[in-house]
Amino acid sequence: MIIIDENIHLIPSSVSHAKALFEAVHCSRVHLSSFLPWAQNMKDIGDLSNYLAKCNMLIEEGTEISYEIILSNQIVGRIGLHHIDRHNQHASIGYWLTESAQGRGIIIRACRHLIDYAFNTLHLNRIEILAARENFKSQAVPQKLGFFKEGVLRQVEKVNNKLLDLVVYAVLKEDWDKMNNQKHR
Repeated sequence: MIIIDENIHLIPSSVSHAKALFEAVHCSRVHLSSFLPWAQNMKDIGDLSNYLAKCNMLIEEGTEISYEIILSNQIVGRIGLHHIDRHNQHASIGYWLTESAQGRGIIIRACRHLIDYAFNTLHLNRIEILAARENFKSQAVPQKLGFFKEGVLRQVEKVNNKLLDLVVYAVLKEDWDKMNNQKHR
């Protein structure tokens, strides 16, 4: 478990969380479906259980680390390192929150913990965050964290039968260390 503060913590993903995650997805389905291609496919707890079982296989393979986000003892989203490539020393961060949990800095603080873990424990060199061009809230996360905007992948992700552009943001370990050293001066 990763404790962010007294009300927010991250717990490792588990199939046992399927019911609570389904409820979180269901209550924010319209919101999540705007930019996340999987949201419409989570029609029942079984769909979410199958998804979490696949995530657990990726965790066992070492290509993913994922957590459920807990706010005041309720699951309100997920965050994780995905596509972990130890040879080339990079990974991507993905995240989502229920609509009611947004605007509290939860994702920013959770990302900081994951980034520190990726750089200092996994010894990765590069972390990416991809966000839909129209998803300004999601783009604000890497911007606030000091990531660099590297470009746009045009029409690369299909959501609601529309191909969306994804903006690519990245931070290198040396950039992250420099930013953190400046904060502590």
